[in-house]
Amino acid sequence: MLGDLKQRTQDKMEKSLQALNNELKKIRTGRAQVSMLDNIRVNYYGQLSPLSQVAAISCPDAKSFLIAPWEASILKEIEQAIVKSDLGLAPMNDGKVIRLKVPDLTEERRKDLVKQTKKIVEEARVAVRMARRDANEEVKKVLKDKAVSEDEAKRSEADVQKMTDDYIKKVDAVSDEKEKSIMTI
Repeated sequence: MLGDLKQRTQDKMEKSLQALNNELKKIRTGRAQVSMLDNIRVNYYGQLSPLSQVAAISCPDAKSFLIAPWEASILKEIEQAIVKSDLGLAPMNDGKVIRLKVPDLTEERRKDLVKQTKKIVEEARVAVRMARRDANEEVKKVLKDKAVSEDEAKRSEADVQKMTDDYIKKVDAVSDEKEKSIMTI
């Protein structure tokens, strides 16, 4: 029973870490990464479709994107979607493909991105702590129902705390790595 609880708690914490990694991929570091364009939705025959489903996206170099739509008729739609996005990139349309140049980040913009990163990281820490809280409440409930001994409950709470500490360290490591890549010129 407590083994299942620990596994469920670890799964929740792992999902929090994965969600953190996915969110941090969306933050621009001054280098072109295809994941930066994941949130762009294009009006494709009346449906909002992810950019990656209507065009081939590549990074010919570290500072630019090349977007080749499957159909030339949606070039304008892709261009509009990029302009509407909050990425701050200016599309260059040559009639067949769209090129995006990733501008260098200013010091001020880098600091803003670090603040944004810290906010996302704090949300991940909170998610890990909430998983710990849920697990501890379940242990207390099982103890109250006399399904486990007090020693087992204490041991379980200690294991969950150790797991929490490990995941907080992992979150901090991911955070430090991202901040370093943002601040690197």
